Amino acid sequence: MLIDVNAYLGHWAFRQLRHNTAAALVRLMDRKGIDLAVVSSTSAILYKNSQAGNEELARDVRRYRDRLIPFAVINPTYADWEHDLRVCVEDFAVRGVRMYPGYHNYGLSDACCAELVQAATEQDLLLSIPIRATDSRQRHWLIDVPDVPLDDVAALVKRHPKAKFILVNGIGYTGSALGRADNGLPKNYFIEISRLKAVLRSEIRQLLDTLGRDRVVFGTGMPFKYPDPPLVKLEVLDATRAEKERIRWRNAAKLLGIKARAS
Repeated sequence: MLIDVNAYLGHWAFRQLRHNTAAALVRLMDRKGIDLAVVSSTSAILYKNSQAGNEELARDVRRYRDRLIPFAVINPTYADWEHDLRVCVEDFAVRGVRMYPGYHNYGLSDACCAELVQAATEQDLLLSIPIRATDSRQRHWLIDVPDVPLDDVAALVKRHPKAKFILVNGIGYTGSALGRADNGLPKNYFIEISRLKAVLRSEIRQLLDTLGRDRVVFGTGMPFKYPDPPLVKLEVLDATRAEKERIRWRNAAKLLGIKARAS
């Protein structure tokens, strides 16, 4: 089995995306041997009202709930976001929330962020934080949203030990508190591999050694990125078969409450 915790559906205002519908993404997953994928709306990142993107996502994945696991994009600075979250849980059956502080104009230390994390935690939702949405070299000249600072993420996970965070589209963890052993942080965050090095600096191997083999998960960033590089990283990674299986699906399945099935 292979579970991708970092995939998307919908439109991006500044770049044409392929494989960005549920049907097209599932076809791509079939070609690459990916069984399940966590998806959220790219459109919701830039919509003034993110809930419109969540509604589009819910309609698109309806026929593919056996393959696609929806996460809501919630903006805690937008009016009545609590209602939007409740609709996403009760009507759309989302399994988590994706947070975009840079795009939605709040900081991870702001009160509204704490309220969102608390609300999601109370409903047993996972919290996914993309460290970046797109590469800075591909950003449109009209937007300049920096990567989420890893120190801010470390402070957030420490303040909310009962929450569960999946950090995606990130790099540089081994140089931050998030990637160090005995860092004083709760073991409530998990790191996805799509941007990490498997060979040159052996970042994935280092994280397996420092955080433990239960804390690293597979992701691709589709359709912003091709799925092939992280698949190759798994192949060349200096790790045991059991460790690779944990990255491929076991860790994500435990987080998402998915029972094992034949691959």
